[in-house]
Amino acid sequence: MKKTNQTALVAVTIAAGLMAGASSASSAAAQCGRASWYALHSRTASGERMNPSALTAAHRSLPFGTKLRVTNKNNGRSVVVRINDRGPFVKGRVLDLSRGAAGQLGFIGSGQTAVCMARV
Repeated sequence: MKKTNQTALVAVTIAAGLMAGASSASSAAAQCGRASWYALHSRTASGERMNPSALTAAHRSLPFGTKLRVTNKNNGRSVVVRINDRGPFVKGRVLDLSRGAAGQLGFIGSGQTAVCMARV
């Protein structure tokens, strides 16, 4: 190979390695999976009354009060929610969102969607 082609190849290889490192670092902070929504009017596991129009969510293990940025992978919309309940209790789902959060993410009609979430 000519020297210019070798230099370009080295530059592309270094750039690809840097991008791979950056994506693995950001994916360590984010979790992706399926989310659904619910709209109860009872008490949540944290003891507060469920408000379907609030921007809240249920997660199996995150501490109550944790704020997450949730992004709908199908349309790119995102919303910040606060964890105030436990769940979801359906296999394959990582998050249950309030109806208000689901509305902002644009998936009320389908009932569930693919999301990525990260702490704020």
